[in-house]
Amino acid sequence: MLVDSHCHINFPDLAARMPEVLANMAANGVSHAMVIGVSKPKYPEVLALAEAHANLFATVGIHPDDPDAEEFSEDELVAHAAHPKVVGIGETGLDYHWCQGDLAWQHERFAVHIRAARRTGLPLVIHTRSSAQDTVRLMREHGADAVGGVMHCFTESWDIARLALDLGFYISLSGIVTFKNAAVVKEVAQKVPLDRLLVETDSPYLAPVPYRGKTNEPAYVKHVAEHVAELRGMAFETLAAATSDNYFRLFAKAQRQPA
Repeated sequence: MLVDSHCHINFPDLAARMPEVLANMAANGVSHAMVIGVSKPKYPEVLALAEAHANLFATVGIHPDDPDAEEFSEDELVAHAAHPKVVGIGETGLDYHWCQGDLAWQHERFAVHIRAARRTGLPLVIHTRSSAQDTVRLMREHGADAVGGVMHCFTESWDIARLALDLGFYISLSGIVTFKNAAVVKEVAQKVPLDRLLVETDSPYLAPVPYRGKTNEPAYVKHVAEHVAELRGMAFETLAAATSDNYFRLFAKAQRQPA
């Protein structure tokens, strides 16, 4: 059994062929997936998928890369988090790759999500790109360690991974770990404690080898897990079981469905 801990299957490329996407998951031993909220207008799509399928879960949040995005207030995030299929707060965080200049708005958006997570007790799903030091600083300043969460699609150094681990966060690896030039991510994959490791696709983006450059989907998380197991010198089945157990430990509100 595998869990895709981060995907965007409400996006058009995948939503248009949802029965096939779900069948491919089952055929590849991917029993559950988490559909990530990234905007207020698209959140109903995310929630509808989770409501329609027992093995799909949802998060609620606003991605950090759009300064003009319609915001959820802290109270709105808290209210949405009460839904039984909403198991995390995010995707949230910082992104200095796509956004530059005065980023006070981005810092405040991140802080709102952390406060909502603390009020609800739900874990955070954190995005960081070209902003690792500030991301960790704001996590500390706003008490993200009180709820923990996951650093999704992790591409930072082992030093940053250790800082996140010290705050009680998990590390999630995407298809990037399978890329030949991803030496830094491969090092992290080898060093993260097994009980703090997750795997994901971030589909429809970042398809792993051998599908690199094509549309990604949750079924392909199997290739991520296989590569991580190889890097760690352990059996794929052991890695798959551990990362699945880790998902349900972290996102404790999610209900595991029978195989």
